[in-house]
Amino acid sequence: MRQSTKYIVLILLWLNAMFAYGIVVKSYTGIPTPTAETFKDSLDWADYYFNIHRFEDAVPLYKKNLEDSDKEQKIHVLKKLALSEAAMDHPEESISYIYDYFKIDFHPTFLLHEDFDGIRKEQGFVKLSGTVLPKFTVWSIFYFFVSLIGFYITFVLLINKRIDKQARILIGSFVFIHSLFILNICVNQTNYVFEFPHTYLMSTWSSFLYGPLLFLYFKRVSKSTDLNKKDLWHFLPTLILTIYLIVTVYGFSGSQKVIQMLQRLEEGLNPGDSTKLLLLVVLKAISLGVYAFFVHLILTRNKNGLSKKTRIWQKNIYLIHVSYVVVYIVYGVYITAGVNSGVFYHAPIVLMSTMVLYVGYAANVQPDVFSGLYSYTNRLFPKYVKSGLTDSLSQELKNNLKHLFQKEKLYRNNDINLDMVAEKLDTTRHNTSQLINEHFNMSFREFVNSHRIQEAKELLEQENELNIIDIAYEVGYNNKVSFNKAFKKDTQLTPSEYLYRAKQG
Repeated sequence: MRQSTKYIVLILLWLNAMFAYGIVVKSYTGIPTPTAETFKDSLDWADYYFNIHRFEDAVPLYKKNLEDSDKEQKIHVLKKLALSEAAMDHPEESISYIYDYFKIDFHPTFLLHEDFDGIRKEQGFVKLSGTVLPKFTVWSIFYFFVSLIGFYITFVLLINKRIDKQARILIGSFVFIHSLFILNICVNQTNYVFEFPHTYLMSTWSSFLYGPLLFLYFKRVSKSTDLNKKDLWHFLPTLILTIYLIVTVYGFSGSQKVIQMLQRLEEGLNPGDSTKLLLLVVLKAISLGVYAFFVHLILTRNKNGLSKKTRIWQKNIYLIHVSYVVVYIVYGVYITAGVNSGVFYHAPIVLMSTMVLYVGYAANVQPDVFSGLYSYTNRLFPKYVKSGLTDSLSQELKNNLKHLFQKEKLYRNNDINLDMVAEKLDTTRHNTSQLINEHFNMSFREFVNSHRIQEAKELLEQENELNIIDIAYEVGYNNKVSFNKAFKKDTQLTPSEYLYRAKQG
């Protein structure tokens, strides 16, 4: 019995020695049995030290477990390391672990953990939290609503078949890329680019498109020439840039884009900007400047045939664009230096917003300007049919119309039509028709005939050598049949009967 007890004690001592020196004894199932040393280095032991605030003991253990961890365990370890380093007042190490954690599992609310209070005012932490935590400003709200308005204007312009097709596609696309850029800025300003990573650089593909679209639009409406295949060369830079972005950015998954942005942020750059920011800014500034010059040439050489209102519209669009080009150069210097706030940062975006809102205003109040020489009627908001004529403008046009017919006797032109009168009034065909309907309660043709018949009656009542056919030609009719028909409709008498009664007194 005593001999058996001795053997048992020796076996237990031998087993204890194996555990003490880290020898792993495998069971029959092949599962390794943890040794005293492996338990001492385990994640549970690290968590134990963390919970009793022995962070200096916890950190080495977490680092050991970081190397061989799976994704879920690695997330846990990185968060604990970031919190431990913050508790030990090591801001740089803590922030570094935060970046590593975000690259695996991006949840910016982690930065709100109370254990970061000790380093919350550190510059690196302030920049990180200010860049990834969602926020709203007056500017971002303004940009958001302007972009929505811009998209609506784009849609309405593109579906309005009364505007010249090529002109509406060009100006609609021009408004669209402005709206997309403004929305991109809004997303970046609110930090939602991290929440929706596929918005990263979503407007960059159109960087070289602003100038060509405006140039081709002015070329179309000012020169009255159809665009051809040669004009497609203007879009080659945009095609090249888009292919490059698909390969380097757009083709990536959302998590890969987040990693790209975090890497830029670690390098002290704006995460929402391209890695080729300086090159893009320089090339875009050159593109904007060159095409602004081309537009200037078109405006100075093709003024004939455009109404005063259309010339003012084109001039204002051009001035807004040139102002944007100038300010964009300053803006480019700012964002290249990593500045994403201030007057010069917002100035070009405000000008882009002005462009969008001005186009929307023009689409509603003076829609015919979009087609230039191709003058059609358009309404941005079809519900408000009379929105183009204010009371004061309507009264002014009425007075001008009365002058044209009573003093200049425009109705004497035998080829008079609504377009001719609209051009004389410097307004749209639609406004002219609406003006006559509202103020005189008759159609355009009835309005012309009423003035012609009134003068014909005056001539018939006078003693002169003109016969009836001469009077018909004098007041604007091409033939006696049309004159007789219109005259009888107005007076219930033929011209001969009216003349006879006039002579009888």
